[in-house]
Amino acid sequence: MFGDHTNRVKRIATAPLWPNTFWSAAEDGVIRQYDLRENSKHSEVLIDLTEYCGQLVEAKCISINPQNNNYMAVGASGPFVRLYDIRMMQNHRKTLKSNTSAGIHTFCDRQTPVPDGAVQYYVAGHLPVKLPDYNNRLRVLVATYVTFSPDGTELLVNMGGEQVYLFDLTSKQRPYTFLLPKKSLSSGEVQNGKTTTTNGISNGLHLHSNGFRLPDTKTHNSQQMDLLPHIEKMKQQANDAFACQHWSQAIQLYSRAIKQASKNAMLYGNRAAAYMKRKWDGDHYDALRDCLKAISLNPGHLKAHFRLARCLFELKYVAEALDCLNDFKGKFPEQAHSSACDALDRDIRAALFF
Repeated sequence: MFGDHTNRVKRIATAPLWPNTFWSAAEDGVIRQYDLRENSKHSEVLIDLTEYCGQLVEAKCISINPQNNNYMAVGASGPFVRLYDIRMMQNHRKTLKSNTSAGIHTFCDRQTPVPDGAVQYYVAGHLPVKLPDYNNRLRVLVATYVTFSPDGTELLVNMGGEQVYLFDLTSKQRPYTFLLPKKSLSSGEVQNGKTTTTNGISNGLHLHSNGFRLPDTKTHNSQQMDLLPHIEKMKQQANDAFACQHWSQAIQLYSRAIKQASKNAMLYGNRAAAYMKRKWDGDHYDALRDCLKAISLNPGHLKAHFRLARCLFELKYVAEALDCLNDFKGKFPEQAHSSACDALDRDIRAALFF
C-alpha cells in the first residue's frame, strides 16, 4: 500500500513501455511516480502543480499516450490541459533535488520554471475569459477526464459541467499577439470625451500594447481570386442556408468550401457571420479567428474588421474591442457613424465606464 498523497487519489495510469511503473494524480495537486521493482513503498514526485498554480490546485486526471509512452496528459483545476514530457520532468526533478540545500525554505522558494519543451498547454480559446463568471457563481472549471485516441494524435477532454473537447495534437502552434497601430496623442488630449495620457493609461484603464495589430489597408492590396464554379455553388448554398437561419448548415457548407479555397477571405468572413449568429459556446472565438484570417487575406475586408470588434466585445475583451472599433473607424470613416457602429460603441463604453 502506498500512502504518500495528502488528499484523495483521483486517477492511476500505466504505460505498456514501462510495465513496472505507474502514476497517480491526487487532489493535493501532485502527480507521483511508482516503481514496483523497488523494495520500499516510497514514490517520487513527478509533477507538483502547487509549485506553479498555487496551493489550492487539484489534479483530477492523467493519461499516457498509447503510441508514445513518454507523454502524459494532466487535467486539473482551471481550463488548461497540460501535456508533459515525462523524461524531461524526471530530469527536472532530479536537478531540483541535487540543487536543494539544507535549511528552511518558503513556498516561494519552490516556484521554479518548467524547462522549455517539457510541457504543452491545450485550452478552448473562449474558456479563460469565463473564469471570473465561474468564480462569481462559486463554480470551477476543471478537467475531470482526459484520454488519448488509439493513434495518439488526439486528446479528448471533459471539462466538468461544461463541454467535451477534442484537441488535435499534430497541429501545434505558439501563442501569437496582434497589435493595433498606436496613435500619437499629446498628453492630456481629449478624445471621445475621455482624457488620454501618453503613459498608456486612459481613465484608469490600461490600453494594452499587446492588443491587435491589423494590416494597413492603404499599404496592402489583396486580389480575391474568382471561385471555381463548384465552390461558388457551395458558397451560394451556404448563403441560402444562412438566409434561412440554418446556421449550422451554413457553417458546414462554408467549411467545405474553405477546404477547397483556403485563400478566399469572403468565405472566412461569411463563416464568421454564421458563427456569430449561432452563438454556441466558443462560436464567437471561432468567429474571431475567421475574422483575423479574412483580414490577413484581404486587409480591406470591411465586415471582417467590424465583426472582429464585435467578437472581442462578446468575449469580454472590452478594452481591446474599443481599440479595434476605433481602428475600424479610422480605416473606414464612411462607416464611423453607421447605426451598427454606434450601437457597438455604446455597448463597449457602457461596459467600460459604467
